[in-house]
Amino acid sequence: MIKEEHKFSELTGKVIGFAMKVHSALGNGFQEVIYQRALEIEMANAGVIFSREHEMPIYYNGEQIGARRVDFLVESVVCVELKAIMQLEDIHLAQAINYLEAYDLEVGLLINFGARSLQFKRVTNENFKQRNLGNPKIA
Repeated sequence: MIKEEHKFSELTGKVIGFAMKVHSALGNGFQEVIYQRALEIEMANAGVIFSREHEMPIYYNGEQIGARRVDFLVESVVCVELKAIMQLEDIHLAQAINYLEAYDLEVGLLINFGARSLQFKRVTNENFKQRNLGNPKIA
């Protein structure tokens, strides 16, 4: 599943496990918000610290130019983007990587509940700057 040498592998492994449990119980075919609510219940029951639909500012040249809501910000270090579509495509992966770069986060997960089997991808920000000692810019 997730290799231990990857940063935050224990945390991302837990989130993937919760997502598998949700997908196993609900299957595919629901709207994204249904999976989001179920995943929220799983993480809360496990005592994981997270923020759902966390609004994060987008910066350009040091100036805030907008904001975007990430589905989950877990333990203030892992961005989790959910989808409920038939198949993940390159554009979804690019979107998840762009979020990491815009938020200056190092690790994220892209999880798709819409396929017959749960799909997930671990994404990393190769341009991670660690400006705030690893803490994301949170408004």
